[in-house]
Amino acid sequence: MASRMAGEGRVTVSLRKSAVVLFILSLPCKSGIILTRSAHPVAATPALILLMRNKLDRLEIRMTTQRTRLDRLVSEHARINRKDVRLLLAQGRIHVDDQSAESINQRIGPFTRVTLDKRVLQARKARYVMLHKPAGVVSATRDAKHTTVIDLIPAPYKNELHIVGRLDYNSTGLMLLTNDGQWSRSLSKPENKVLKTYRVSLEKPLSSQYVKAFAEGMYFDFEGLTTRPAGLRILSDYEAEVDLIEGRYHQIKRMFGRFDNRVMSLHRISVGPIVMSANLAPGHWRELALTELDLLGMEHYLRA
Repeated sequence: MASRMAGEGRVTVSLRKSAVVLFILSLPCKSGIILTRSAHPVAATPALILLMRNKLDRLEIRMTTQRTRLDRLVSEHARINRKDVRLLLAQGRIHVDDQSAESINQRIGPFTRVTLDKRVLQARKARYVMLHKPAGVVSATRDAKHTTVIDLIPAPYKNELHIVGRLDYNSTGLMLLTNDGQWSRSLSKPENKVLKTYRVSLEKPLSSQYVKAFAEGMYFDFEGLTTRPAGLRILSDYEAEVDLIEGRYHQIKRMFGRFDNRVMSLHRISVGPIVMSANLAPGHWRELALTELDLLGMEHYLRA
C-alpha cells in the first residue's frame, strides 16, 4: 500500500519486513515525527525520510513496469464487459502494435499501442531524459518548498518521469529520468555493474590510503553492510574521481568522512557509457538518443 500527496500531505507506506505502516506527515521536512501503527512516535531523521522516499520511488517504478492482460485493458479503457472482448478479438477489431490481437490473455506492456476500431486505447511513449542538475535543486518529483528536478523539465510528459539515481541537494551533474520502470531498475541494480563516475573536491589533501580503503569497501552501520569496492583516482591533492556501482545514502560523503575529510563539491560525470554533454548547461535537459541507449546494453522501448 502506498499513497503520496503533494506538499505537506500524508504519505502512507507499507513495510513488509516490519509489518508496520508509517505515516510521514511532512515528506519534505528534515525533522519531525513518524507514527507507527502501534502509535509509538519515531524521529523523522533525514536518513529515514530518504529511505521512505526511496521506497515510494520503487513502488512508482513498479507501477510503470507492470504488464496487464489484453481483455482487462480493453475493458477498462473502452468501458465494456470483459466477456465481450473475446468477440471483438474474433472480429479482428483489436490491434496490438498495429497487428491483430492474438489472445485475450495477451500480455500488454506499459508502452504497447492498443487500438479498438482505430480508436487508440493506449499509446504511451517511452521517455529517457538527461538533465544537468544544478546545485540547490531537490532530487524529487515534487516538493512543497524547493525546486525539484521535474520543475526544470518543461515538457508535457514531465509528470510521468521518475528519477534514476538521486543526487544530493547541493550536488550537481548528470541525472537520468524516465517513465520506463524496467530500464531504471536495470540501471540501479548493483549486479548489472553500471559504473557511475563522480568528480569530488575535498577540504583536506588526499593520500594513497584513500585508494586502498575505497577498493576494500567500508562498513556502514546504518545499513548494516559493507560497500562494494569503489574506484578512486586522485587527480590532485584536493580532487579525485570516484567510480561506484551502487548508491547508498550519502555514500561518497560518508566514505571520505571516515578520513574526517569533508566533501566540498560532488559532480556526477557519467552513468555507464552515457556522459554529460559538454554543451548542456546547468538546469538544461535533452532526450537521450537511440545510440546512447543502445550503448548501455539495457532493454528499452525507444524506436528509431
